Amino acid sequence: MRDFVCDSALQREWHTPCAISIGAVRFCIRPNLWNSPFDRSMRLLIAYDGSKSAEAAIDDLAVSGLPPSGYAKVLSVAEVWLPPANAIEDTAEVSSAYIESLIREHREKGERVLASASILAKHAETRVKAALPGWEVSSDATFGSPAWEVLEAAEAFKADLIIVGAQGHSVVSSFLLGSTSQTVLTEAKCSVRVARGKNELDPGLGRIIIGFDGSKGASAAVAAVAARKWMHGTEVKLLSVTEPSTPVSIDRFVTPIRKAIGGVETIDDKWLAELGDIALAKLRNARIDARLQIVAGNPKDVLVHEAQVWGADAIFVGANALGSRLARLLLGSTASAVAARANCSVEVVRSPQPFQQEGSVEGR
Repeated sequence: MRDFVCDSALQREWHTPCAISIGAVRFCIRPNLWNSPFDRSMRLLIAYDGSKSAEAAIDDLAVSGLPPSGYAKVLSVAEVWLPPANAIEDTAEVSSAYIESLIREHREKGERVLASASILAKHAETRVKAALPGWEVSSDATFGSPAWEVLEAAEAFKADLIIVGAQGHSVVSSFLLGSTSQTVLTEAKCSVRVARGKNELDPGLGRIIIGFDGSKGASAAVAAVAARKWMHGTEVKLLSVTEPSTPVSIDRFVTPIRKAIGGVETIDDKWLAELGDIALAKLRNARIDARLQIVAGNPKDVLVHEAQVWGADAIFVGANALGSRLARLLLGSTASAVAARANCSVEVVRSPQPFQQEGSVEGR
């Protein structure tokens, strides 16, 4: 008999373990994997550029299940370069009235764009205060590359969640994720919500899908949903997608039971159901109406399709796939694809601290 033991760094917070057995293998699941990632006041960074998508992201706050209080900062970035104050002095070797006038003109133009960004940020701050009346809300404007300024601000602000619109001003297709949003989604160290608000006077009861594959990322997504304050009657669907049988020759199929595909370990329906029951218990303890659905297919397609058919308000997914050895560095392809293609908001959840890898498996 072997025990599957979770990361040793997490063992300090173990309480009552639960176990599942499949054949001769016993899996010990520790409750600390489901702890809330928001043990302190939540900190929210909202990227705002004045676009319709950015406005929709603010509308989306009302259906994001955010707690009644916290700290929020709105950031607007002027995509310009401002010459340093001593730029003219630095050109003394090639001094000319023409160069000086160019630098001065460029700086004045940049300052006007930055002032416009500041006005946008203040406008968004007012809207966010109305959407989150119990929150302490501030705003800021800066200049530079929007994505990297957002990432730097999020780290300085110690943000738990970054909210970005799906597209900025420059995106020509509603089916594309804006380059700024894509970069933030990929490079952020915290969770990122790609918000797509709905223009509905009466949105009705909320519907949330959680992409669940039994991984630590999926556990973090469950914990994030359980920690939120949802409207009574909100429905949550825990959606697990398994690999369909793969034809390898005529009349011969391989059933996907815990096999390695592309370096990522997949798991069978029974284990998913067992792990899903634990996740459901966590959600129901938070008074959330939740159920598990297991579907065969490609998760990149199934999650998007099910969300559209069911009319989901948001999809929550872990940032990384099961078995990733670089969980803190790489964005999983499923999370990236779903965020880009879904017709609803998508929240890509990253655990608030790195998981330790030592002692992850012990044999007996």
